[in-house]
Amino acid sequence: MDSDSPADLRAEWTRLAALAARPGAHDIRVLFAGDPGRAVRFSTRLDDLTLDWSKTAIDDAARDALFGLARKAGLERFRNRLFGGALVNATEGRAAMHMALRGPADAGLLAGAEDASGLAAAERARMQRFVAAVHDGTLRGVTGQRFQAVLNIGIGGSDLGPRMVAEALTMTDGGVMAAHYLSNVDGHAFAALARRLNPATTLVLVASKTFTTQETMANAAAARAWLAAALGEAAVGAHFAALSTNHAAAAAFGIAAERVFGFRDWVGGRYSLWSAVGLSIALAGGWDTFQALLDGAWAMDCHFRDTPLEANLPVILGLVGVWHVNALGYRAQAILPYDARLHRFAAHLQQLEMESNGKSVLLDGGSVGTATCPVIFGEPGTDAQHSFMQLIHQGTSVIPVDFLLAAQADHGRDGAHRILAANAFAQAEALLAGKTRAQVEAEMRAAGADDAAVAAVAPHRVFPGNRPSTTILFRRLDAFTLGRLVALYEHKVAVQGCLWGINSFDQWGVELGKVLASGVLKELEGGPAGVHDGSTAALMARFAALR
Repeated sequence: MDSDSPADLRAEWTRLAALAARPGAHDIRVLFAGDPGRAVRFSTRLDDLTLDWSKTAIDDAARDALFGLARKAGLERFRNRLFGGALVNATEGRAAMHMALRGPADAGLLAGAEDASGLAAAERARMQRFVAAVHDGTLRGVTGQRFQAVLNIGIGGSDLGPRMVAEALTMTDGGVMAAHYLSNVDGHAFAALARRLNPATTLVLVASKTFTTQETMANAAAARAWLAAALGEAAVGAHFAALSTNHAAAAAFGIAAERVFGFRDWVGGRYSLWSAVGLSIALAGGWDTFQALLDGAWAMDCHFRDTPLEANLPVILGLVGVWHVNALGYRAQAILPYDARLHRFAAHLQQLEMESNGKSVLLDGGSVGTATCPVIFGEPGTDAQHSFMQLIHQGTSVIPVDFLLAAQADHGRDGAHRILAANAFAQAEALLAGKTRAQVEAEMRAAGADDAAVAAVAPHRVFPGNRPSTTILFRRLDAFTLGRLVALYEHKVAVQGCLWGINSFDQWGVELGKVLASGVLKELEGGPAGVHDGSTAALMARFAALR
């Protein structure tokens, strides 16, 4: 355990709760009214990256209590153990050393006794040679044509992260190769992709560490049959590569060893986009783009590792979340990137945060005494403003928001970018300021409304305000910045897991449904009936009848 005594830690949680229970503790507007310099004092920078957390109800006393809680929870010791390669994933006996995937070969990061930095660099060099051969035409399809598209077949961390990054970094210029992603085992998904792809110019990556993931292997079999039907069985070896550690299974599928790229068990799936699982990113955007992504993440790693807590962006972002979840009882968190290129950013964070910290068991096996991960959701602005922002502005639940915005755009339409930025700033301001009944009535009367109209409509136009948000502002969304942003949230997750006393690096909750699905599948294929609850048995029977 990294924390001080349980009694000391309970005292810190009690202190935090007492601060949240003070009269007016949720009133952000009062904090601004009493502190003209609040926006400066509650903003933290790393180069061009600014985290503004002033639009929260954290005052000086709450801030000090949060940092006190972090220290009592042993965050600094945990951070040292994490970067020291300790087995922080206690239930699986593993380190969590995804940082080695983006650091230099001589970074000296260890995972247990393994030279994680050296191993990651060696596999990265193999990936770089493969990408260069594809891009320069040394490696071609079986018909002799150059590859023009890459299809990544994976699910979970083998899909969400790479898809989010590749689409973000190639949306503006199209990249070097077109990148496509297949995750859902629903056959409609592959049917739609197959209509858009030319088998002669498509390179297929099968991303599964074990090469046994049910959905991924079903989709890989479909892609294999599609390609073999068009080009012949011999085409499989020329058109497939594997992102896996199971060389025997990949070979049985028809993929040669030199086309199998692996990663170690100290890389969790939701942290794997930096590894061989990110091969589609490098193929789509070019190696220099992929390297810049890694460099950005490594810059955030070094910041998190070396910076005192009070100036540490992942620590601050994590503590803001703890204040909202544990002190104020907010159970959801919205992610609003005001950038269309980040349209899958919230989806990636859903897995990163909820798979990591959606836990109710402490590291010692006991039950947690606090709430843990909130529900994560989001969409890009300004789309979100015309969907769920109604709930965030006027709903009965308070939902904190993270706004993300680049100061510079890459599309050349400065007017459009100013409109985008104006909306981001205005939404955050509206959440803070709200609009009172008196303001609404004055506006309506100034517009000519009579007393009856004012009485009928005014209550519906009141905004309560005092809805918290943070804003992450940066110069431009390039690969380096995206690497920093993703690593920022990765380390935020680790910070919160440490404070909650849970293991952020396992995901046992994913397993039960997968195990049960195997048995149900055998029944749907005509096997003997199993024992189910009444609802499941009835639904399966009705499914069979409708077939």
